[in-house]
This record gives sequence, C-alpha cells and structure tokens, in this order.
Amino acid sequence: MRLSRKFFSQDVLKVAPALLGMDLVHQFPDKTVNRYTILETEAYRGETDLACHASKGKTKRTLIMYEPGGCVYMYLIYGMYWMLNFVTGKLNEPQAVLIRGIKGFNGPGKLTRALTLNGSLNGADLEHDDQLWVENTGISPAYTTGPRIGVAYAGEEWAGKPWRFLVKGAYSK
Repeated sequence: MRLSRKFFSQDVLKVAPALLGMDLVHQFPDKTVNRYTILETEAYRGETDLACHASKGKTKRTLIMYEPGGCVYMYLIYGMYWMLNFVTGKLNEPQAVLIRGIKGFNGPGKLTRALTLNGSLNGADLEHDDQLWVENTGISPAYTTGPRIGVAYAGEEWAGKPWRFLVKGAYSK
C-alpha cells in the first residue's frame, strides 16, 4: 500500500526510522516498475538544526521543505549528485528525510544515479506521483542509529546527533 501524506506529516524523527524496510517504488519511462527496500535514512529537523538546509531560512532552494509532508525534495551536491529527500512534518515546519541507501545501492548519490532520479522530481507528491512513491511492506526491521554523514560544518553538536538510521546488517555480504 502506498504511503499517504498523513504518514509523512509526522515528525522527521518518527518518519526516518519508520521508512526502513519499506519499498521505494520507481516507474521508469518505459513503464517498468522496480521496488527497492529502504535500508538507510537520515533526519534533518528544521531551522534550528544547523545541518539542515532550512537552518538558513526559506530560500528558493528550500521552499519545498516548508510544504506539508509528502513532497520530494531533490538537490544537487558537488555539481553531480542528486540527493533524494522526503519532506515531513506540517506546513511551515521544514523537515526532511534523506534516503541514504536502498537494497543494491549504498549511498545517496549512487542510488539516484542508478534510478535516474534528478531535479525534475523536486516537489513531486509521493501520494499521487506516477514515477516515484513509497509502499508499506509491513516490515519493521531492527536498526541502529549513528551520527549523520558529511555535516561536520554544522558543528559537533549537530553533526553528532544520532539521526542516521540503518537496518542492522544492511550492507553485510
């Protein structure tokens, strides 16, 4: 069953771990549909979170984060990697979950390249979009938490938050 806006309208610290074990569903242009189990996520929690893009306030880049949960937030890093995020929370409470890993692809840049996801998805409605959505598998795997990756610029307090969620044994051979 496809996740609704109601699911994504919750606080990011509830949504990020709850997404683990669910299926990211992608319909390619040729109408092929593939499902990928979500194995790793990271939470970014609003204007007070110095690692969150919204810490700089409402900008052209972050406008979508201020929408109600259930939208896709895509942004480009290093001029070559698109990052897939899902907006969470309520209107004007900017929060987002970065999808860091799915079955078969460890790393946010690798997964967007493999699925050919790009900025054209920015703002897509996960409840109704015909290219990308999330389905509830009914699986709630055991997981670990750890500090977020690549956010040292935010300072020790914010970089050290245990807001990275990883299915136990996700990348074991």
